[in-house]
Amino acid sequence: MKKYLLQLVLMIILVSGSAWAQNKTGYHIAQTFQIKSGGGYDYLTVDSASENLYVSHGMQVNILNKATGDSIGVIKTPKDVHGIALVHELGKGYISNGTLNSVLVFDLKTNEVLGHVPTGKFADGIFYDDFSKKVITCNGMSKNMTVIDPATDKVAATIQLTGWPETAVSDEAGRIYVNNAEKSEIDVIDAKTFKIVATWPIAPAKGPSGLAIDRSSMRLFAGCENKLLAVIDARTGKVITTLPIGDECDAVGFDKKLKYVFSSNGEGTLTVIKEVSADKFIVAENVATKKGARTMTVDQSTHKLYLSTGDTKPGDTGERPKIIPGTFKVLVLSK
Repeated sequence: MKKYLLQLVLMIILVSGSAWAQNKTGYHIAQTFQIKSGGGYDYLTVDSASENLYVSHGMQVNILNKATGDSIGVIKTPKDVHGIALVHELGKGYISNGTLNSVLVFDLKTNEVLGHVPTGKFADGIFYDDFSKKVITCNGMSKNMTVIDPATDKVAATIQLTGWPETAVSDEAGRIYVNNAEKSEIDVIDAKTFKIVATWPIAPAKGPSGLAIDRSSMRLFAGCENKLLAVIDARTGKVITTLPIGDECDAVGFDKKLKYVFSSNGEGTLTVIKEVSADKFIVAENVATKKGARTMTVDQSTHKLYLSTGDTKPGDTGERPKIIPGTFKVLVLSK
């Protein structure tokens, strides 16, 4: 009898695991928004509080209606655009201009350019920290982060790192986490002092780029260049697990309600990982996207995903492929 019960339990576990493996998430390319201007691309930012989708493209930010793809406006910048951060309480937006080594400030209502704030070399990732009420950039070439006070649009602090910072997130309780791509580590920063308080290795994952956080379970999700996503305890730095993802991941997103972790992979896939519990994660599906769709943003209100890409031609030696003018687009994935 005991043997029979054991066999039954094992069978239930196997069937349950198989069901997870075969369970399709329903995500698919539901819409495509065409943007005809030329140039490269990097991050996108969706405004869940409005209808706006901000898309970095060449030397400008295209503002689209997130439901229809209709153009709302264009913000021209002096140099290459990488990321967009929004500060609603002050009615301002911030755009990182990589090789200009600065951030452009604009009015969220009129899109008027309000000014520029100097940063470290090659301002790339950017975000607004609700805890410290600061805008923070990741500056790759100078291996540091610039802390901007949006109340004054002045530099409040500079955080020196030991390697190339890619993406940063906040737990909104006093800690900031940043991917140190060069060292394959995550640096932990005190959001009051803006000093590094811990450094966590994430082996066997290497070269972290995209980073997201689940603030309820206190889990960090780092997408890495060796086709692994590392799940890290945001309190202790312990690597909980690693999961396989597609190649060329440059962004990681998290849906707070659905408990899905997303890895956008430049190879042309979106890896969807289900957070079953704080310590259990399962690869639910690899959804076909388009070659080059390596960056992404998640709309927490509609659960839609937006990914940038375009048709390419070979670039110069050592450079990424170049976008063929007129082919740039935003893919909209929904369930």
